[in-house]
Amino acid sequence: MDTNTHNIYLFKALDAYPFALEEAIEALNYALSYDEKNVQALCLMANLQADQLNDFEAAKHYFEAAVASKMELPRIYPDYVYTLIRNEDFEEAQKVLDYALLLKGADKALLNLLQGQLFEAQKCNKKALKAYKCGLKLGLNNHFITFAENEIERVKKKLPKKRKEKKKSKTKRKEKKSNRSNK
Repeated sequence: MDTNTHNIYLFKALDAYPFALEEAIEALNYALSYDEKNVQALCLMANLQADQLNDFEAAKHYFEAAVASKMELPRIYPDYVYTLIRNEDFEEAQKVLDYALLLKGADKALLNLLQGQLFEAQKCNKKALKAYKCGLKLGLNNHFITFAENEIERVKKKLPKKRKEKKKSKTKRKEKKSNRSNK
């Protein structure tokens, strides 16, 4: 009986989030009072804390509880990693990503994009580009592929110009100098 009541409150929270936050929080609190280890309720509460309240520490607490409850559930990790990146917990984010990539059934394409975001946040743009390209190769739908391509183009703009362009400009400068001296 408790499981059915718990599910009713969980479904109410899922239905209300993110448009009716008060209802979502109330339903989540009831759902968690029936089952404090329910992974879906914990993850939804974590997302609410991170996305709506920008309380990343509280969000981390809920994600950690979800991981402790069901560590092998791959659905937890993308939002958890994204929260860690936003909170600038880069080392922890890398550890969580490394584990998540080993899980059977994990969205490897999305996790590689998150790896790229982590590298980009750390200003390692070449590594970010490589991770984004890996995610692009693993993408399974057009929307995701378009998103990954846009991420790649954005990072390419951040990279320094290639040396060939610099060499060409140096060659042009030398030619101008030699032309001036010949006159």
